[in-house]
Amino acid sequence: MFTKILIANRGEIACRIIKTAKKMGILTVAVYSDADKDALHVHMADEAIYLGPSPSRESYLLGDKVLAAAKKTGAQAIHPGYGFLSENSDFCRACSEQNITFIGPPVGAIEAMGSKSAAKNIMEKAQVPLVPGYHGDDQNERVLKKAADDMGYPVLLKATAGGGGKGMRQVWSENEFSDGFAAAKREAMSSFGDDTMLVEKYLTQPRHVEIQVFCDNHNNAVYLFERDCSVQRRHQKVIEEAPAFNMSEALRAQMGESAIKSAQAIGYQGAGTVEFLLDIDGSFYFMEMNTRLQVEHPVTEMISGQDLVEWQLRVAAGEKLPKSQQELTLNGHAFEARIYAEDPNNDFLPATGTLNLLKTPIESSHVRIDTGVRQGDEVSVFYDPMIAKLIVWDESRAKALQRLTKALREYRIDGVTTNIDFLYNVATTQAFQREQIDTGFIEKNQSAIFHQATTTDECMKITHKLPIAALFLVLSLAQKSKKSALKSSDPHSPWHHSDAWRLNELHHHRFTLAYDEQTFHINVEQQSRAEQRDFIIYIQSDSSDTSQKFICQGELMGENIIAVIDGHRSQTVIAQSDNSLNLYQEDGVYSFTQVVADRGQSNEASVHGGLNAPMNGTIISVLVNAGDNVTKDQPLMIMEAMKMEHTIKAPCNGTINEVFFNTGDMVDGGAALLAFSSDNSPTNKEL
Repeated sequence: MFTKILIANRGEIACRIIKTAKKMGILTVAVYSDADKDALHVHMADEAIYLGPSPSRESYLLGDKVLAAAKKTGAQAIHPGYGFLSENSDFCRACSEQNITFIGPPVGAIEAMGSKSAAKNIMEKAQVPLVPGYHGDDQNERVLKKAADDMGYPVLLKATAGGGGKGMRQVWSENEFSDGFAAAKREAMSSFGDDTMLVEKYLTQPRHVEIQVFCDNHNNAVYLFERDCSVQRRHQKVIEEAPAFNMSEALRAQMGESAIKSAQAIGYQGAGTVEFLLDIDGSFYFMEMNTRLQVEHPVTEMISGQDLVEWQLRVAAGEKLPKSQQELTLNGHAFEARIYAEDPNNDFLPATGTLNLLKTPIESSHVRIDTGVRQGDEVSVFYDPMIAKLIVWDESRAKALQRLTKALREYRIDGVTTNIDFLYNVATTQAFQREQIDTGFIEKNQSAIFHQATTTDECMKITHKLPIAALFLVLSLAQKSKKSALKSSDPHSPWHHSDAWRLNELHHHRFTLAYDEQTFHINVEQQSRAEQRDFIIYIQSDSSDTSQKFICQGELMGENIIAVIDGHRSQTVIAQSDNSLNLYQEDGVYSFTQVVADRGQSNEASVHGGLNAPMNGTIISVLVNAGDNVTKDQPLMIMEAMKMEHTIKAPCNGTINEVFFNTGDMVDGGAALLAFSSDNSPTNKEL
């Protein structure tokens, strides 16, 4: 066994590998960039070597520097984690030439699966079922389009060197093909330096089911059951679970054996994942093989009781697999929720910022958190915006799902926008609970996940959440005043009262709360002093001339509020940050914004987010010129930030007055990209 390994990665996966290495008595070497000099993985490792500037191409992707660090520190092996150099065959070959063990598959296996087209050809020869498609070398757009036309739409364009949803586009009609083809090739070249594409038939109701395989160099191979990863946004996984629901033992064995056949066809060693599309009729098709550890490997560990990183280290050191297929058992059910710094309400735009508050659920045998950050750390523009992975386990899917929603309610992050509320809403939808899931889950359940008030019943539901929010604000104000009074030299001063006292009038509190482009005016009439907690609450929306009346009592209990609304007693977890209030209830999280001042007259451009750069990035395409007339939602520019493309669209009909950046330019977050005039106003808006 190795005595020292170098981890050629960062963040949560580096920390995850270090934990297992320490458990096995193996010393660890971390590598880091400027942005990561104080990162958690650097502090956890026994040694750390500086690689270079923050951009990954100038640090983590420099294989020669990583190898030099391994030689300098005496590391006998390199664990690449996932991403970065993990599927780089040249780096794997260089490790071998330097007599350093690459903790992963051999060069040939990486090369075989590195091209999706070549992988399809290998699997076809191994008689592994494939999705119909074109995987040829001729990359003329007309050739790929003809293949798509012949198959029939929808189709899926995929970069052959791709992964993680990069260089991938759904094309729903013949008219969309050229635009989708160009966008997929751009993103593929930016992400992988290779814009070779394939086209496949797009199944409309498939599930994404993947099999965890392991092979050693003694001709042993096993599969450690399956994971369902169907819930995705932008072709990237959001919530994964193991085992897959509605999976018969016969189908599990059939898919597992196909996965092993796939691995053996390329002489595989180590941990790998064979990804399949599972159709509603039970047929399944090979999609790709990831020749590395997967982000979602913890759910497999939770149901199998095995440490997959330990398996990787043992196999790389020449040992046999720790268990045979017959010795592996499946126990219970597990979920993994990926917590990202991103804004689900703004097309999942990645976010940056400082983690001013980071409060996690308590870890136990049922709850696990894999992370690479601490409170006070910065989520930078240079790397993937994942903050943590929340993993839960229990005896059944229903029990595990209950633990997942509870843990998400307990997760608190402030300082950066996250997807925690979105994850909670996904997990609490009836469709998710009833296992009505396929790869189009988010799109199909958009209204339920984002609580879009499209019907009268949904509007009424939101209105009945507002008294709880208003009650929380009033009681919080009273609580703060009481604490302030206790610290004061005159605790009985009337200036410490928070009961909205007025001479010869009832006591009133007035709030304005916004929800999903709706504004609600709330008048809280306090019937007695705050300690009695008796209130009448009147709520009126901007779209209504009448108000609704609620008789309320309430009490704060830590982060919970006990509220009695018209005789209905309930308990709600509420998270408050600046002017936002998030109410966590059984049917999802409801997010309200407190309007604390007159917003003034907002123009159409500002309502739609403006034409500013959403964050630091690079302009990769300018689609308009000064003087062009544009229509609402027309693409104007495409920029790349945090490894993803972002299209800047016209907020309304208007005219482009000036374009401030050219293709290839670097831009700062918030920078004005274009000067724009709305058709509804003679005033230019420089955004």
